[in-house]
Amino acid sequence: MTAFRATTEPERKGTLAADVFLGRQPIVGKHRELFAYELLFRSGQPNFAAVVDDVAATATVIDTMFSALGLQQALGDRRGFINVNADVLMSDIVEILPPSRIVLEILEHVDLTPAILARCKQLRARGFQLALDDVVDLKPEHRVFLHHVDYVKFEIAGQERAALAKLVRDVRAHGARPLAEKVEAVAQYEDCKAIGFDLFQGYFFARPTVLTARRMQPSKMVLIRILRLLAQDPDNSTLEVAVKEAPDLAMRLLRMASSAAFSPVHKVTSLRQAIFLLGHQAIGRLVQIMLFAEHGGTKLGSDPLVQTAAVRGRLMENLAVALGRAHLREEAFTVGILSLADSLFGQSMAELAELLNLADDLRAALVARSGALGQLLNLVEASESRDAKSLAAMADLWGDQDRMDFNRLQVEAIAWASRL
Repeated sequence: MTAFRATTEPERKGTLAADVFLGRQPIVGKHRELFAYELLFRSGQPNFAAVVDDVAATATVIDTMFSALGLQQALGDRRGFINVNADVLMSDIVEILPPSRIVLEILEHVDLTPAILARCKQLRARGFQLALDDVVDLKPEHRVFLHHVDYVKFEIAGQERAALAKLVRDVRAHGARPLAEKVEAVAQYEDCKAIGFDLFQGYFFARPTVLTARRMQPSKMVLIRILRLLAQDPDNSTLEVAVKEAPDLAMRLLRMASSAAFSPVHKVTSLRQAIFLLGHQAIGRLVQIMLFAEHGGTKLGSDPLVQTAAVRGRLMENLAVALGRAHLREEAFTVGILSLADSLFGQSMAELAELLNLADDLRAALVARSGALGQLLNLVEASESRDAKSLAAMADLWGDQDRMDFNRLQVEAIAWASRL
């Protein structure tokens, strides 16, 4: 998920665009493939009461997200889950959303009245999908709604396995799909999958299953060799020889160089020409991102780990510039991209830092979250969290900077990652 924090000072109550949190958290399937995003709309600071009404806050953030990014960049080809309370659900706000792309997620505090049920039937008839949020037990009012929603999201924390398994069976019997929320460990994910969940939300997919060495695919080792070669500023002929050992990379370079952004007039006719047009910096970034893609040319945008890493890299670069540390922008990008490498390779970050021969400041940021780069990484990681403690920590790290600046930087990072 990506998020921004906005001001909560009483004198800014009327400034809706500056009084909301905007977030994007992946929802994945049972093979950890990207299924959808939840777009998180929250008003005010977590430690304070809401400073604007939910209808206005949701309307403002919908406008911010879809106007600034556009639906394709915000969601790609996936659906977006949007939190709605009773007022939003009953209002005309939802009418502007594309039904085929949006799941309306009914918050847990909404009274499931006959009027709400009638509205749900109406919205489903128009093509919207619906979800019940944060369900702990299936109360009678929930059961009435099960035939009229598509997803039921369960908070798994503190739930007994047998009781949770029964809830999953009951939901499936009514034709809805159960979704496990706040899955933060691989063991939780495996257990939920075993009892019948096939949709999951939480950052378990960004955590290594094991922290012991795993044999890397040959293609990954070639990319690592190219990355290390680029650090030595090789001539283009030497780089061309190395790139030819990675056909996937060569094809991506040719495709990228052929785009209008790099070659608006002439057609690219060779790999050497592509390398010349793109330059070492762009090639290095593509190599770093490809390290997160599965072997076989998987589309980069289809993997939530790749998307999260790409957004982190670009956002950290943006933050370095915004915070007066422009001299660290390249290092910041690299730290952001590599911050999930332990999850990809199943090795400790210390081992990977050694394998990649990282400089001391990059190593300190990735292994210990220390130094200027570590502080930037802490800020980005805090922005991805849904809990109040992390968001409060994020506010401290961002300091007195304009909160909307952070929003703009994240919007740009999401847009950049969506183009990969």
